[in-house]
Amino acid sequence: MRTSRLEAFSDGVLAIIITIMVLELKVPEGDTFADLRHTAGKALLSYVLSFVYVGIYWNNHHHMFQLVRQVAGGVLWANLGLLFWLSLFPFTTAWMDETDYARTPVVIYGVNLLFAAIAYFVLQQVIIRGQGAESQLRQAVGRDLKGKLSPLFYLAGILSAQFVSTPHELGVAIAIGCYVLVALSWIVPDRRIDRAVREFGSPD
Repeated sequence: MRTSRLEAFSDGVLAIIITIMVLELKVPEGDTFADLRHTAGKALLSYVLSFVYVGIYWNNHHHMFQLVRQVAGGVLWANLGLLFWLSLFPFTTAWMDETDYARTPVVIYGVNLLFAAIAYFVLQQVIIRGQGAESQLRQAVGRDLKGKLSPLFYLAGILSAQFVSTPHELGVAIAIGCYVLVALSWIVPDRRIDRAVREFGSPD
């Protein structure tokens, strides 16, 4: 099948994920910045982080499928696997907020990020396997150093939140720092696929 239906479905799911996350934000009872900070201070920051991650996946997903002409069943299931882990973002983000960044919710948020990254890698590899080793996507991805390093930072954050206990806030702070660092590294759109499309043209 063509990729248009898969892309449209994925776009719709990601839009719903963002909508659910923003609906989790509580409206301040007052009309001052102090009220905003008291009611939705950390929640707003968590929402921004998760929004950025959803945006990163949408952006990279869109770019990747510029080099894909058609998909088979394996790609459909791999894409659903990615959407499953992304669909948990509203839950893990809200849990982290409502517990004031307690250790276990921060760990689970990191696990969510880690498995979403793994699911994206699996999707990418399934596409490459279907297209062949000489495919445009394989050439565009190259060594994918950033993609391979990101899970290591997630794992470092998870382990820090779980095992750095003196003081307790330090491990959580290191974990959040790792999650933010990965987001910042991906916030600039991936230029590798842009260059491939300019050089080889889209498969369409």
